Amino acid sequence: MDEQKISAMREGGKILGNLLRDLKEYVQPGMNELEIDAWVRKEIVKRGAGVAYDMLPKEEEFPGAICISVNDELVHGVPTDYVLEEGDKVSFDLDIFYKGYFTDSAFTMIVGKKGSPAVKKMISVTESAMWEGIEQVKPGAHIGDIGAAVEKVLRAGKLGVIENYVGHGIGKGMHEDPEVPNYGKKGHGYKLKVGDVICIEPMSCLGKPKNYVDKESGWTAKMRDGSIACHCEHTVLVTEDGYEVLTLPD
Repeated sequence: MDEQKISAMREGGKILGNLLRDLKEYVQPGMNELEIDAWVRKEIVKRGAGVAYDMLPKEEEFPGAICISVNDELVHGVPTDYVLEEGDKVSFDLDIFYKGYFTDSAFTMIVGKKGSPAVKKMISVTESAMWEGIEQVKPGAHIGDIGAAVEKVLRAGKLGVIENYVGHGIGKGMHEDPEVPNYGKKGHGYKLKVGDVICIEPMSCLGKPKNYVDKESGWTAKMRDGSIACHCEHTVLVTEDGYEVLTLPD
């Protein structure tokens, strides 16, 4: 195992986990997305990390420090002047750069204290699916083991399973091999080894899983049927005896 890499990613993951924990407390009805994006950018720098999305090639540049996806937006939501309302579903997806390495995490929440029971259940089931996938991680496990576990929980919860966006390896690059789908067959796919770092990120929806990228933004993925969507993610290290979640807060 590359101890320098693991040490840097542990530190970066902790910064990211704490930042997202604080973001969850910060978000309130009446805030607009640009205001939240500015807060996140300031916090990344204040905590000694780099804004990962600023490091994308010019032709792939993302216009924000964090992806903010509201209601029927699935992922890669470009921050706008939209004002969050009580009961909105919002997903936050954030990469940061620290000591030469990227870490990546996402969560979905309901804004304020009120929210649809169906949306609350979707978030709970999707988080459970993520953790079930994480539980499969160990040396010798296959990527298909993770996908099968995630898919089983999502389908049991009667949720749409997003198949065209997947998890991934991470380290020096923001997205590296292997791909980590949210579906699969046990015993199939890449076999994990000690020192691998992957992102497990289930995405689900209350309707049909078909989605499209909004042409105006060039980034924001939205559900074709207008249904509410969900996204959860952690960066996970394969250890000698299983796994370590790098992006948990203190």
